[in-house]
Amino acid sequence: MEDLIKEIKPKSAKLKFIRKYFVNKYFVTVFLFLVWMIFFDSTSFLVINELNGEVSRYESQLAYYQREYHKNDEFYKKLMNDKEEKEKYARENYFMKKPNEEIFILVVDSTKAVNR
Repeated sequence: MEDLIKEIKPKSAKLKFIRKYFVNKYFVTVFLFLVWMIFFDSTSFLVINELNGEVSRYESQLAYYQREYHKNDEFYKKLMNDKEEKEKYARENYFMKKPNEEIFILVVDSTKAVNR
């Protein structure tokens, strides 16, 4: 009989511990508050994490566009200050020519290149 009582007491002690701490109104309130803030609130952890990801993507795009801007700005300054550079650019991109020249444009047929 005493063995049975000893086995029951630890179980009841566990129940007392659970009731004492986990059914406590303060614990329940704090727990529900944390669950609400992590998952359901408009400023939840999940939303903030997603927004931080967007911010990092936009920052990388900003860095890319700044590099491109500086590269194009340097090219523009070089193009506007050098007459030979202007002529080279016009010849390569707009197929302009001098009065006594002829231009031959070679076009590669892409269908033949793929079939080989």
